[in-house]
Amino acid sequence: MGSGQTVTVYGAYGHTGRFVVAHLLERGFVPVLSGRDADKLGQLASSFPGLDVRPASVDDTAALDRALAGADAVINSAGPFATTAAPVIEAALRAQIPYVDVAAEIEANVDTFTGFADRARAAGAVIVPAMAFYGGLGDLLATAAMGDWTTADEAHIAYGLSSWHPTAGTRAAGEVSHGRRGGQRVRYTKGRLAYHDDQPMVVKWHFPEPMGIRDVMGEFTMADVVTIPSHLSIPEVSTHMATEAAKELAASDTPAPTVTDDGRSDQTFLVDAVVRSGGTERRAVARGRDIYAVTAPLAVEAVHRILTGRTRTVGVASAGEIFDAPDFLRALSPHITVELRP
Repeated sequence: MGSGQTVTVYGAYGHTGRFVVAHLLERGFVPVLSGRDADKLGQLASSFPGLDVRPASVDDTAALDRALAGADAVINSAGPFATTAAPVIEAALRAQIPYVDVAAEIEANVDTFTGFADRARAAGAVIVPAMAFYGGLGDLLATAAMGDWTTADEAHIAYGLSSWHPTAGTRAAGEVSHGRRGGQRVRYTKGRLAYHDDQPMVVKWHFPEPMGIRDVMGEFTMADVVTIPSHLSIPEVSTHMATEAAKELAASDTPAPTVTDDGRSDQTFLVDAVVRSGGTERRAVARGRDIYAVTAPLAVEAVHRILTGRTRTVGVASAGEIFDAPDFLRALSPHITVELRP
């Protein structure tokens, strides 16, 4: 449990940020509500009376320092992370506290690894990017599936989403990434990220039952192509998305998520992580509900483990590198059901 430790949530009023705040409270932490919009923070505070509210724009260093003052850690849930990640990481380094974010933006995550690795390692600081459904969960699953392997030929993460109603934050982040790529698509092949103009292809993916064989958009590239190769020796990493979900994300008129009585949407997911070496295949499967809501226990569990010393390294590190992946996945029950298939 959090034992009253304080965690600043930057972007606390966003769709995912609200889940993070609520889950921190469930785990015994004391959230500090922060973000760029003071009015939205005030509205959020009415739902969580007694919590400290500290507005801060990313270009106001003093305000960011006040937002993190006295905190034990910070979770950044405010996208686009191309704009927010670096300033909040800088503030965390000044405050000498761990930083965790839920960035799904490929380029923003690359920036974090390349821009802060040396400084964070030298300072003994902990920075964990992409500690979310995209990037974090796939990395944990692939790492757990690897088991005692030290290398593999390829890794695939297939996302079997029943639907994908994107939040405003998801759409904004997608626009930023699209602009940074000049409209190109990206893949991880031959040990590096490569940009290309190839059109996406629909392929068949054999999901575990009861989902079975489904059409997926091949090389629908997500943050896993940054997190997995950051610590696993796998030259080919690809992610695939259920075609129905990919089409909903692409459609401009797809509505935002609609929550039910328990605050989550009815959307369900199955994430199928497969690693292959020679003729041998290993697999890890995760099932759950609501890709945005499930990000909260991922990020909060990460903070809990960092603050209790259950980490394997310092510096900028993905979930699979810094944590014991199988043990971390077990800790996510009942939010996620995980099955390892060696």
